[in-house]
Amino acid sequence: MGSITLDRLLMKEADILPYEMVQITSVANATLWKTYAIPAPEGSGTVCLNGPPARHFQPGDLIIVLSIAQITGAEYDTIHPRIVHVDHENQIVKVERHSLHALRKDGQT
Repeated sequence: MGSITLDRLLMKEADILPYEMVQITSVANATLWKTYAIPAPEGSGTVCLNGPPARHFQPGDLIIVLSIAQITGAEYDTIHPRIVHVDHENQIVKVERHSLHALRKDGQT
């Protein structure tokens, strides 16, 4: 139940598709919630938790939104996770792109 409404620009930069399953974590109390993402107008800065589970969060809480993917070993080197950092108004200040390939040790997953 519930959902998270996210600024469409945040979704684009994080590579989150509309209605994709995401995991929301509260930095304040470690609450964990799996839900789906709904796009809000681009540039709005909207990050809005919806439905009964949202009661576990308070306005202004720092949260982490994780996009979840299941991949095969063959896909490992093609995945490039992104970390999108925002300011206090949920405007993007930094986007990090990572390579899973670089994390491999001795060519093993």
